[in-house]
Amino acid sequence: MSTPTDVPTEDTTTGATDAAAETTPQPAADTGTAGIAAVVYNPIKVDLDAIKRVVATAEAEAGWGETLWFETSKEDPGQGVAQAAIDAGATVVIAAGGDGTVRAVAEVVHGSDAALALLPSGTGNLLARNLDLSLDNLEHSISTAFTGTERTVDIGRIEIRHDDDTVSKHAFLVMAGLGLDAKMLASTNDELKAKIGWLAYVGAIITALKDRNQLRLRYSLDGGPTKSVRAHTVIVGNTGTLTANVLLLPEAVIDDGQFEMLMLRPEGFVHWVQIIVKVFWENGVLRRTPLGRRMMTKEVEALNYVKGREITAKLSRPEEIELDGDGFGTATAFKARVLPGGLRVRVPQE
Repeated sequence: MSTPTDVPTEDTTTGATDAAAETTPQPAADTGTAGIAAVVYNPIKVDLDAIKRVVATAEAEAGWGETLWFETSKEDPGQGVAQAAIDAGATVVIAAGGDGTVRAVAEVVHGSDAALALLPSGTGNLLARNLDLSLDNLEHSISTAFTGTERTVDIGRIEIRHDDDTVSKHAFLVMAGLGLDAKMLASTNDELKAKIGWLAYVGAIITALKDRNQLRLRYSLDGGPTKSVRAHTVIVGNTGTLTANVLLLPEAVIDDGQFEMLMLRPEGFVHWVQIIVKVFWENGVLRRTPLGRRMMTKEVEALNYVKGREITAKLSRPEEIELDGDGFGTATAFKARVLPGGLRVRVPQE
């Protein structure tokens, strides 16, 4: 059996830190004992005064120590301050910001003795959506951080070889994407997104759809035979739900130890209609009820899914790549693998 050549293997890194060791997850801490919380917050995304008021109340009611506060920056989107929080003794690190902040904090928290808590803010909040957590209730989110229980979930690790032959290592919680997906994000105006939310993606989607270039890649799943494919978009997902509850990856489960990989291969108008019907109608509506599932069609030609624990791929030319909604430059090859149960996340008590 052969595998794609030139996939990342060495330890040379560029970009985000590889602060969290890939070790067997520590046993969940006793959530009944007092701890120390740390809030890692994006100052652009949150109302800090409001958060501090709610945290002060929850902290006192739970009998926890004084909460620690760490601000992210352009230079440090979360990894460095998350490590500082853990070094200072935090048992729960609360990520207060968008998907980028959550991803950066989780990159360090996973494999440590600390748990991750979410204070969603921003456009996507994809991890919170996939865990069915509150998206707009500050008091409930903070209460969960201090009094909730812990759920063990998978985390993805990816090594990206860039067009300058450097390799960077990152974690991701939701999805890694190439093709139209990454091009759309690269074309989205950040200021407009801050003002009107997900509607800012509409213009970027139109721009991306006009690009008729296809990805050409060779990939191997779980060390199996190498396959060649052409696609407009390739997504490796740890979870399946997007903004507006769009179910893109119907069999991606956050704690099953596997990825679901989507290859989007439309050839003309009819295929785009098939994709829209499959994703928005069948996955989004029919799949949610037993009767609806019996009405669903078979897989369509333009939309292919596979599942596995490790994916290696080599691209024919450099392509834009994104992780959890943030661009990470261009990739010529990548290797993604699941760390089963690699992260503990605070969720509400049942």
